[in-house]
Amino acid sequence: MWERQMFTYLTDHMRREGAMLEEYVAAAEDTRSKALGYLVNLLIEDEHRHHRFFSELASSLKSEAELSGVEPVIPRLDLRLVDKAELLAVTRRLLEHEQSDAAELKRLHKEMRDLQDTTLWGLLIEVMQRDTDKHIAILKFVNDHAKGS
Repeated sequence: MWERQMFTYLTDHMRREGAMLEEYVAAAEDTRSKALGYLVNLLIEDEHRHHRFFSELASSLKSEAELSGVEPVIPRLDLRLVDKAELLAVTRRLLEHEQSDAAELKRLHKEMRDLQDTTLWGLLIEVMQRDTDKHIAILKFVNDHAKGS
């Protein structure tokens, strides 16, 4: 029962997102503003990725619920198959790099404050900061699960 409800939610969400994606595309195509077109195209890229995630979640849920023997698109959490010490070492190094990037982006964002009303640069640095936060969250997830395995 839970699986059916979740599958319905995921597929309904993809339909709603598809309509929103069409609106984004129209907005990007219909504007004379290069800045707006650029920013909306960034949103379109994210929406395509979100659509792919929802599709993969629905597909994985379906293959798990049907017990079809088909490998789910989103793999099970199998970090136990990797050497624990090696995994912890690589995630530690990558976390250090990402944290260094975060500090550099923070510094760069401060330097661009004077340009916030004339360029998109500060906004793009802010978006990269959020991406870096996402990378750190992913690596911490892997690290925490490696420690527990």
